[in-house]
Amino acid sequence: MSTHVVDQMERSVERIDDGDLAKLCEIAIEDSEDFFSRHRQYKSPTVCIALCQGAALHYIDGQSGVKDFDVWTFYAKTDAPAFPVRRRGRRDFGKSKFGKNPDDVGFAGRRVDLLGRSIEALPDPIASIQAYLRQVRTKTTMELSRKAVVLLYPPHVRGKVAWPIPARSEGEQ
Repeated sequence: MSTHVVDQMERSVERIDDGDLAKLCEIAIEDSEDFFSRHRQYKSPTVCIALCQGAALHYIDGQSGVKDFDVWTFYAKTDAPAFPVRRRGRRDFGKSKFGKNPDDVGFAGRRVDLLGRSIEALPDPIASIQAYLRQVRTKTTMELSRKAVVLLYPPHVRGKVAWPIPARSEGEQ
């Protein structure tokens, strides 16, 4: 198989590592900063940033493959207007071990879709995501809860699985 064919596969089976999670987090932060520089009325504190859906599932199981990266930034609900639900940013992960999806014309690497929501902020970002996915019934929460959510930010929770909720061992409360 030629390198060109390997670099242009619909799904990459390469493992996602901590460096990749850090890069995705940087991309999301840059996108948020760019968005808020033009739309200050929506600015509110960041609860967390997460890799979601298929790529998050691949991070957990190493088998699902990565078609693209869906990165969600969750903002605290405040008196500011809620983050616009239809807003979707798109960035390029760039050339990497993941190659490129041949359907993503104009990208050097995997596409990074950047989305956001305003949610109730709890003291713990993992608890905030879990409460949002359990308690709020929308098309978005149903879609996100079907696969996985892996935290990218804040740094102390990078790589932690927020969804599906890990099973507790016997004796754990």
